[in-house]
Amino acid sequence: MNDPLITAALDFAKRVFENDSGGHDFYHTLRVVRLAERLAAAEGADPETVLLAAALHDVDDRKLSPQTNEKKDRAVRFLRGQGVPEEKIRLIREIIGEVSFVGTDSVTPATVEGKCVQDADRLDAIGAIGIARTFAYGGAHSRAMYDPDCPPKENMTAEEYLGSSSPTVNHFYEKLFFLRGMMNTETAREIALGREEFMREFLRRFYDEWDGKQ
Repeated sequence: MNDPLITAALDFAKRVFENDSGGHDFYHTLRVVRLAERLAAAEGADPETVLLAAALHDVDDRKLSPQTNEKKDRAVRFLRGQGVPEEKIRLIREIIGEVSFVGTDSVTPATVEGKCVQDADRLDAIGAIGIARTFAYGGAHSRAMYDPDCPPKENMTAEEYLGSSSPTVNHFYEKLFFLRGMMNTETAREIALGREEFMREFLRRFYDEWDGKQ
């Protein structure tokens, strides 16, 4: 990541997220960039396109900047300011628009570059980091940690998923345990296997401690 353009994109993302503490912070972006770089090398994707899209994938996130989300205005302005060709800007904007998980209506990216970025973002949602981010987000949005009387809803549509405010533990069943099967690349599926196993072991221990068995 010695490319000045990628460095500039990361600096831009860092400024955007400097006050975030709910899981979509700059360090999330940095982890996604590192994972995307690894996937791009393994899958034969164009590295610059992948790294730029990964660095900018959340700057127009609907939860953080709903007014710029539809057209990805922040990302586009940054790229134009750096003199990136319009055709590449169009591709990066398309990749960013395909990244997010929105229940069973989630989009499968059309390009290998998009698949690498989407997989990298999803990998950062699972495993040890995923557990930490899930509880950080739940706490930041005043969600109950766990409620045994409020079961999770599986296979939600985009509308149901985006409107959900269920307890934090439900998120594992409403999203996180679907992600390994939704990975686009073989490399990501291999990484996801170990991360999912770690989450399942965490929940086994969580329930035992909740019930006083451990």
